[in-house]
Amino acid sequence: MAVNTTPEAPLPVGEVSRLIGGWIDRLGAVWVEGQITQLSRRPGAGVVFLTLRDPSYDISVGVTCYRQVFDAVADVVSEGARVVVLAKPEWYAPRGQLSLRAAEIRPVGVGELLARLEQLKKALAREGLFAPERKKPLPFLPQLIGLVCGRASAAERDVLENARHRWPAVRFEVRNVAVQGVHAVPQVVQAVKELDAIDDVDVIIVARGGGSVEDLLPFSDEQLIRTVAQCRTPVVSAIGHEPDNPLLDQVADVRASTPTDAAKKVVPDVGEEYERVRLLRDRARRCVSALVEREERGLAHALARPSIEDPHRMIDVRADQVADLLDRGRRCLRHQLDRADSELTHTHARVVALSPAATLKRGYAVLQRADGHAVRDPGEVEAGEALRARVSEGEFSVRVDT
Repeated sequence: MAVNTTPEAPLPVGEVSRLIGGWIDRLGAVWVEGQITQLSRRPGAGVVFLTLRDPSYDISVGVTCYRQVFDAVADVVSEGARVVVLAKPEWYAPRGQLSLRAAEIRPVGVGELLARLEQLKKALAREGLFAPERKKPLPFLPQLIGLVCGRASAAERDVLENARHRWPAVRFEVRNVAVQGVHAVPQVVQAVKELDAIDDVDVIIVARGGGSVEDLLPFSDEQLIRTVAQCRTPVVSAIGHEPDNPLLDQVADVRASTPTDAAKKVVPDVGEEYERVRLLRDRARRCVSALVEREERGLAHALARPSIEDPHRMIDVRADQVADLLDRGRRCLRHQLDRADSELTHTHARVVALSPAATLKRGYAVLQRADGHAVRDPGEVEAGEALRARVSEGEFSVRVDT
C-alpha cells in the first residue's frame, strides 16, 4: 500500500528500507533463468555467491545459496552456464540491496535449449520475420561493408583478407564485440544498430567462427533477431560452420556457411568481373560485326538490282513509251481532224446548195411584205400593196397590180 508522506513529515531511510523489505518478503518463490557471470565459493564458507545475468539485457542480480544446494550441481555448473533457479527475493536493509535466496539450481541442458529455440523459431516465423519476401538483395559492388565480429578473431581475418583479395578497393567499417558470453547480445545488437544508422554502409556482415551450441546461443537471441529484422541495410549471417544454424541465419537477408563464404557472397571477384567484361565485349563485337556484315550483304544485294545498277533504264523505257504514245496520240488527233474537216466540207457544200442564196442565184426572187414576212400565196397581198423583191445580188421595191 502507498505511504502518505509530506516534505514536513518524510520517512527515514531505515523506515523506507524496512517497508521495502516487508513488501519483498510477501513475494513468493519464483523460478528464474539466467547465465552465471560470477561464482564465489570461499573455502569453509557455508554460503555460495552467484551473479545471475539476463543474456538479452544488461541486467543482473545477486544470488546466494547454501553450499549443499550448489554442491548438488557443482560438477555441471560453472561461470557462463545457463541455469534455472528456484529462489525467493530478499532485501538486505542495511545496504538497500536486493538478492535472491536459491533453494534449488538446475542446469539448462542442450536438449532443453534446442527445444526453446525451436519454440522461438516457430513463434518468430508466425510473425513473418523469416518470410522470403522480406529479404533484401545484396548490392552488386558495396562501397562500404559493416563487419561485426570478435576482436582479432579468425572470422575477422577471413572476411577482410578474402574480401580484399577479391576486390582490393573495398572498405570496411568494423565493430569488434563479444561473440559469446553474457555481453555478446547487447554488444552485437548495439553494433548492428550503429552500422545500420550509417548511410554509407551498403551491407552488414555478422561473423563468428564455429563453436558449441551454448557458444552460439547469443545469435539465436530474440532481441538480436528482431533488431536484424528491422534493419534497412541488408544483413549477411556468417555464424559458425555449415552444420551450425542459429536463428540469425533465418532472419538475415543472406546466409553464408562461413566467414570466408560471406566475403565471396558480398564482394565480387575482380578477376571474374574482368573476364566477364572481356566475354561481354567479345560478344558485343561479334554481334556488331555480324550486324555490319548482314547490312553489307543487304546493301550489295540492293546495289545489284537493275533499278539501282542502272537507275536511268526505267526512265528511258518510260520515255520511249511516252514518245510512242505521243506519236500515236498525234496520229489519232490528225486523223480525227482530217475526218472532221472532210465532214465539215461536205456539210458546208450541202448547206450552200440548199441555202436560199443558192436558189436566188438561179434567178429566183423572194417577195416580202413591209413587215418582213415572205409572200407565199397571192391571196396574202392586196392590189396596190408595196412589196420588196429580194434577188441574188440585192433587193428592190415592187407594187402589186390588180
